[in-house]
Amino acid sequence: MTREPFTSVVTPLYNGEPFLAQCIESVLNQDYPFAEYVIVNNCSTDRSLELAERYARQDRRIRVVTNKVFVSAIENHNITLRQISSRSEYTKFVCADDYLLPESVGKMVRLARQNPTVGIVGSYQQSNEFIRWQGLPVNVSILSGRDACRMGLLQGIHVFGTPTSSLYRSDLVRSTESFFPHNEAHADTSACYTHLRGCDFGFVHEVLSVERVHEGQITTHVQRLHAGALAYIDVVKKHGPVYLSESELAGRLEELLASYYRMLGGCVLKMKRQDFWEFQKSRLNNIGYALDRRRVLIEAIREFATELMRPVTALRKLKVALEERKQS
Repeated sequence: MTREPFTSVVTPLYNGEPFLAQCIESVLNQDYPFAEYVIVNNCSTDRSLELAERYARQDRRIRVVTNKVFVSAIENHNITLRQISSRSEYTKFVCADDYLLPESVGKMVRLARQNPTVGIVGSYQQSNEFIRWQGLPVNVSILSGRDACRMGLLQGIHVFGTPTSSLYRSDLVRSTESFFPHNEAHADTSACYTHLRGCDFGFVHEVLSVERVHEGQITTHVQRLHAGALAYIDVVKKHGPVYLSESELAGRLEELLASYYRMLGGCVLKMKRQDFWEFQKSRLNNIGYALDRRRVLIEAIREFATELMRPVTALRKLKVALEERKQS
């Protein structure tokens, strides 16, 4: 019999009590013989630690580590990765509010093992009624890291997914002190663009994990502030010089900024609160741009003119905007 690669499963944990049992059990129910399961507790204030330790007493593959001080979510992800064994060949994330389907680890590891040049493997992920990370042709399971990155940067086809929907080769994880290179919510995407410079990307065209959608989720906060558009601009600006020509990069950034300002024009009509605009201004400044208020106004006027042509729809949108403002 051939030896299965030493595979680490990891979960960064903070106040995950409502979902943690299902998360842990989804790992224990894998049809693949993973070698270790590391859970790093980030000073949880609920019963998460108690629950994790109870499972650890029942299964010797589980190891629970608790941070001495509370750190950011991304830093806890990096701390979690530093706990994997030196013998580890592949690392599979599962966030504490997500869970894996039984064949998840096995199918992703075996794709990577059959293609040693693959450094990162992605897969589909269930999120409420949606299937996320579609876009790669179903007949393509392996492509160069460069091609995968150019597809994301130029075409907006995002298949790198979340840590839960991904598998990482452990030598890539160990190649840097912080696999996730910054503290923003899109650090997982940035990690893919950083590490795919020297390896291939693999993809399993199956739903292998489930994302729990809830108010405490980072993704929910990102969507509320429309932070995803800025994150994408940031990714293109930082990684475009590696994968795109100068003309491709300049053209793509202008496209994205034009789309971003159209979105901001619509947000004027939605009566977004001051904290929304302060966030946009601050994040733009961090990326290297100043908020162009004149451009926002122009797009708002264009949006208003469009809405005047369809008054029934406009009234419905106004009602929704007023309700959202009242709730926020």
